[in-house]
Amino acid sequence: MAEEVFDSPDPWVARHIRHYVETGGEARPGVPDLLLTTRGRRSGRLRRTVLVYARDGDRYVVTASNRGADEHPAWYLNLACDPRVVVQVGTETFAAHARTAASEDKPRLWRLMVETMPVYREYREMTDRDIPVVVIERTG
Repeated sequence: MAEEVFDSPDPWVARHIRHYVETGGEARPGVPDLLLTTRGRRSGRLRRTVLVYARDGDRYVVTASNRGADEHPAWYLNLACDPRVVVQVGTETFAAHARTAASEDKPRLWRLMVETMPVYREYREMTDRDIPVVVIERTG
């Protein structure tokens, strides 16, 4: 039997995940979203969220903006403990490895994310936290 996956406890995010699954990834036409499943660092449960992504060659890039909050989102803390993740893009699901972008790559990848979703610039101005950029590479 497959292990149960728990969607984000944030009601807006949970609704967005359900709509994403129901529409095969067309929840917000024109916005590149993916579903990211991490293993909870404390609970050990599989946790799923939805994130805007950009492509960097074969890699997927996301940012742990947390809408400009002063703390990292739970999904980022989870993958920092266990970088093995599952990604769904559209109707395709695959295993992947996630890591924080290296300091030399981060400025270019941050610009890529801001080009994809300009509101990230505002989120950056809302916090003193260094917002991580995450690189996701397919493993399976």
